[in-house]
Amino acid sequence: QAPIKATCEDMSCKTGFPEDVHSAVVSRSVHGGQPLLNVRFRSCQGNKKIHFGSSEPEAFRVDEDGVVYAERSFQLPAEPTEFVVSAQDKETQEEWQMRVKLTPEPAFTGPSEKDQKKIEDIIFPWQQYKHSSPLKRQKRDWVIPPINLPENSRGPFPQELVRIRSDRDKSLSLRYSVTGPGADQPPTGIFIINPISGQLSVTKPLDREQIASFHLRAHAVDVNGNQVENPIDIVINVIDMNDNRPEFLHQVWNGTVPEGSKPGTYVMTVTAIDADDPNAQNGMLRYRILSQAPSSPSPNMFTINNETGDIITVAAGLDREKVQQYTLIIQATDMEGNPTYGLSNTATAVITVTDVNDNPPEFTAMTFYGEVPENRVDVIVANLTVTDKDQPHTPAWNALYRLTGGDPTGRFTILTDPNSNDGLVTVVKPIDFETNRMFVLTVAAENQVPLAKGIQHPPQSTATVSITVIDVNESPYFVPNPKLIRQEEGLLAGNILTTFTAQDPDRYMQQTSLRYSKLSDPANWLKIDPVNGQITTTAVLDRESIYVQNNMYNATFLASDNGIPPMSGTGTLQIYLLDINDNAPQVNPKEATTCETLQPNAINITAVDPDIDPNAGPFAFELPDTPASIKRNWTIVRISGDHAQLSLRIRFLEAGIYDVPIVITDSGNPHASSTSVLKVKVCQCDINGDCTDVDRIVGAGLGTGAIIAILLCIIILLILVLMFVVWMKRRDKERQAKQLLIDPEDDVRDNILKYDEEGGGEEDQDYDLSQLQQPDTVEPDAIKPVGIRRLDERPIHAEPQYPVRSAAPHPGDIGDFINEGLKAADNDPTAPPYDSLLVFDYEGSGSTAGSLSSLNSSSSGGEQDYDYLNDWGPRFKKLADMYGGGDD
Repeated sequence: QAPIKATCEDMSCKTGFPEDVHSAVVSRSVHGGQPLLNVRFRSCQGNKKIHFGSSEPEAFRVDEDGVVYAERSFQLPAEPTEFVVSAQDKETQEEWQMRVKLTPEPAFTGPSEKDQKKIEDIIFPWQQYKHSSPLKRQKRDWVIPPINLPENSRGPFPQELVRIRSDRDKSLSLRYSVTGPGADQPPTGIFIINPISGQLSVTKPLDREQIASFHLRAHAVDVNGNQVENPIDIVINVIDMNDNRPEFLHQVWNGTVPEGSKPGTYVMTVTAIDADDPNAQNGMLRYRILSQAPSSPSPNMFTINNETGDIITVAAGLDREKVQQYTLIIQATDMEGNPTYGLSNTATAVITVTDVNDNPPEFTAMTFYGEVPENRVDVIVANLTVTDKDQPHTPAWNALYRLTGGDPTGRFTILTDPNSNDGLVTVVKPIDFETNRMFVLTVAAENQVPLAKGIQHPPQSTATVSITVIDVNESPYFVPNPKLIRQEEGLLAGNILTTFTAQDPDRYMQQTSLRYSKLSDPANWLKIDPVNGQITTTAVLDRESIYVQNNMYNATFLASDNGIPPMSGTGTLQIYLLDINDNAPQVNPKEATTCETLQPNAINITAVDPDIDPNAGPFAFELPDTPASIKRNWTIVRISGDHAQLSLRIRFLEAGIYDVPIVITDSGNPHASSTSVLKVKVCQCDINGDCTDVDRIVGAGLGTGAIIAILLCIIILLILVLMFVVWMKRRDKERQAKQLLIDPEDDVRDNILKYDEEGGGEEDQDYDLSQLQQPDTVEPDAIKPVGIRRLDERPIHAEPQYPVRSAAPHPGDIGDFINEGLKAADNDPTAPPYDSLLVFDYEGSGSTAGSLSSLNSSSSGGEQDYDYLNDWGPRFKKLADMYGGGDD
């Protein structure tokens, strides 16, 4: 190695890395946790706390002492690997950086004996600029070649390796030292250096399997400890020696091979490892088979790949029935299998010959029989037995059964007994005797694995299974179950609700009809007819009952037959009750307490309604108009849909107990309202609003003001009732005094109507009014004999009350008036039972005036259309003929 000299500049102390780029040579194979190099950091103040870091923390780690370790195992590429090492002062946060370049070591063929004896000098490199310019520290571009040292050296120790010197030792007294793992770091003491001469020596034998290389750093300082040269890196590689035997991962290896396998069939792989260098001959292994037992049918039934350890067959004739297992002795030798220099070891390979499926299963009978009661499931109805000559409890022996016909609905399945290999025919779906009385199944059996190639037997065997179904008495069943009906609440007792019947599935048994009974009726609202299953209510259906949950009422009924044994079935009737507004809201609470003075002491009340939306809230709260003292003394304000506040309206109310009626109306359609009485205790209160005279209030009862208010309300109510009665009597008199007034164009009745009398003078007042008198005012002797009465005259009998038309009729009231007259005429016992003219107004008997039937009414209503009289029925037939007949 040619020495490279350099001189170092004399410079004052400066904190930081002594160089910008640090180069080191390491082995190509880097292991996790391996120390690589030692970085030097100069601190002018010894008490500084420096923290080191790496730009690639996933690959390199720098400890506090400056040693760089590999974080993981990897192979260095051919070109140098670079990363940055940083140092940071923990107190001042000042940071320094240095670039590290790692170069993989070159291939080494081994030192010669001459090289081992020659001790080389390693001189610190130096470089000088031209023109006598000042000396400056330069980036290092040259690397010291590594030192190669064989492991397990016998000494003598310490054994000299190399001498390190500086070209400044002629003018200065220098001291040399080395640092790094193996020197001053664990494992310490392996390498030592003479501080005066710089002679580097090893103190004991090395083991490559423990540490493959050492990375040291050499230093040169003066007698005062001042650094005179930049440190240089020294790499010591430990040369591998063949000192480890191959070791198999297992002493016994197990493998299998099918019988009848062809030559070249893969069997198994055996593996051995060698702790020596795998890239050298010391760690290169070769395998071979030493022996085979038994040796039939051939002593060389197997061979092994000498590099990979794969064992394969080389001969045919593997027969499990003759030889079930082979034992091989395998040898592994290093030095590429050299029997002279290589080290070897052995292991055992046990190869089991496995069975192949060369025999199919065969049924022991052509037909199997079984029986099963109807509606039973998970019942074994038949056992199917087979024989198989293959090895028991192997895929070539295990039988699989499948149904090939006779079960289109999938009511059966066949399971395999793992111990006996029998087929268990099992029912998985209920069978109805009334539908199927017998099944004839076709079954096939085969192995879990297909038959081996070249076997002449059929791959499966078939048989027939005959299964008889036994009839049993079955339970009746309701249809549908449950049965849901919707019904408004409030249905009275005695109403037919529905019919809930069951069906008996037994069609071939002699049984009577079903009988029904009630099994569960929590509210006792229903009864069922035992014969036809008709359900009738026995009480009012109430949705608000405690037995109704979520508007649903459940009742259970029982249907029973008389079979052997008797069977019964249950059915559930679900009644969904629709809410009606049958409950008025009530106030809650019923009692409250307040102070006698006006202050913020309102009473909070809540409306409670058993009904549900929309027949419940929001509620309307109000105070009744009577008695007047309620609204005078109290006021109520709704604060939400269900809540209100009751408070005093006046400044002071005498202490006592007051019944405050509150009218609460719900939102139903139609609305339901109630007047709930809230008993309010008015008392004297302290400053905290608490009553101080509760006992006096309880004994006092109603106050004087309340009693006066009640009396006034009663008097006012009596006056109103009296006024109403007087008004009704006066209205009746006016109705009797007025005659029926209708429009002249609409009047089709022969009546004399009095409209008004204006008084035309004395000559107009000379007429006899006796002809217009009522029959009850005419003398008895003036009444006409019966034989000469007109047919349309009213008979003299007790008369029914005919309707009186309003004094100011509306044209639309004529039809109602006529209909009421028809009803009265139908109930008149004196009316003839045939169609005739009915007298709606009687002018008196014995009138001297002639008949009005000859009058031509066309003069007063000639343009009136009376054809609608034909639509009024037979009672108006004559009127229709008189006025609706046209010009005749």
